[in-house]
Amino acid sequence: MAGFSQEWLALREPADHAARNPQVLAAVGAYFAEKPSVSVLDFGSGTGSNLRASHAALPDRQHWTLIDHDAGLLSVARDRLMGWADEAREQGEELVLAKGGKTITVDMRQVDLDKDLEWVLGWQPDLVTAAALFDLTSKRWIERFVAALASQHLPLYSVLTCDGREEWQPAHPADAGVSIAFAEHQRGDKGFGPAAGPDACELMAEAFRKSGFAISTGDSSWVLDERHPELRAALAESTASAVGETGRIEPAALAEWLTARRAAQSARIGHQDLWARPV
Repeated sequence: MAGFSQEWLALREPADHAARNPQVLAAVGAYFAEKPSVSVLDFGSGTGSNLRASHAALPDRQHWTLIDHDAGLLSVARDRLMGWADEAREQGEELVLAKGGKTITVDMRQVDLDKDLEWVLGWQPDLVTAAALFDLTSKRWIERFVAALASQHLPLYSVLTCDGREEWQPAHPADAGVSIAFAEHQRGDKGFGPAAGPDACELMAEAFRKSGFAISTGDSSWVLDERHPELRAALAESTASAVGETGRIEPAALAEWLTARRAAQSARIGHQDLWARPV
């Protein structure tokens, strides 16, 4: 899968946490409310942001397995979680964390989720989670993933899947063309075959419905205003870089768009959260 830098993940984490849909997270928490403990597989875990954002809604005893293809990000996750916890210690290869009254054990596995998907799900967690992952995967992989969840009756809590909505203020004449070109780039192969990109949310919902799951969805769009100048600038630069690779926008027009977007007042970037459980 295409990699992400720890700097980019750290920059986006506050916006990710603020955007997470509270109603969807509350529904996940209610599902596990009567359980004393929960085991979680976190796909594409990066530096552990999903754990940090979700732990408070889950039972007092938690075991998280962080799964990523990038061993470097897993190493950063270990350090960040040790610093984030109220108390932390190492127990063999696992971390034992105390945070806000929760006891959380964490282990970390470097895994190729295209090659080893069914094997990983065979570990039989109580919950599978992922953040900002499924728009990078393909229609084929999403259908395979949902079929594997269904075969083992595993629920999924997914957050921050891009849905293609994008609105910058003030508007710019190149916005529509840039959006189309960026969507084309999103559909390139990110390691799972041609990526679903902005179609991922609907593809996932359809696959879960066909598998007989109950689903709940909620908006988790980024709202980037004057509080997020660095993230807005980084987003504009990464968007322009991706669009430039498509060749759909003249370089001079794209450079003009990027200059305007670096100085934008705000940006709203569409994401969706999804809670799917077998019935």
